[in-house]
Amino acid sequence: MQPSLELIATIYTPEQLATAPLDAPQIALAGRSNVGKSSLVNRLAGSKKLAKTSSTPGKTRSINFYRVHPAGYHLVDLPGYGYARISKAERAKWGELIEAYLRKASGLRAVAVLLDSRLDPQHLDIDMVSWLRQAGTPALAVLTKADKCTQRDLSRRQAQWRDLMRTPAPPLLFSSATGKGLAGLWHALDKAALGNAAPSSDTSAQD
Repeated sequence: MQPSLELIATIYTPEQLATAPLDAPQIALAGRSNVGKSSLVNRLAGSKKLAKTSSTPGKTRSINFYRVHPAGYHLVDLPGYGYARISKAERAKWGELIEAYLRKASGLRAVAVLLDSRLDPQHLDIDMVSWLRQAGTPALAVLTKADKCTQRDLSRRQAQWRDLMRTPAPPLLFSSATGKGLAGLWHALDKAALGNAAPSSDTSAQD
């Protein structure tokens, strides 16, 4: 069965986290404001409308909890970081919300860090990976917009992040536009969330 996503909670303030399913198995999605998180969520959902997308970065200003069917765990879409065209107060508010979530989410199994495959490692992304390492939270690196780069550039970017993250496996490659890497991404998310209990999902979309 092709997995599907259901939006079950939208959180705008740290106080609202008390109503969120923080103890359920979950994978968070983190990344810069223009990395394509909403497009990735929509490709996972098989819908163009589940997550709001925009040509203007910073569209996601809340934490959105999606239940994955039939596996039963949650994907948690965090607000994008690093968007410069909002006030310092607004950026600080987003940061407080993300940090509160990361502290309180007892069911968090890993954070999928979305990275723009067109760019050399950015300091904000390196800071996020370093923070997760210090917190002891597993990080799953995903290079987005893979359709916009040559294979040579993709291989170089994978090597850069593999070295920075000190992992034997290179980051996953993914394209929301073409579906490249969709099956591999679902497999990695299932395994990170559920371990050996991960389902054998039908993810026969383009890879």
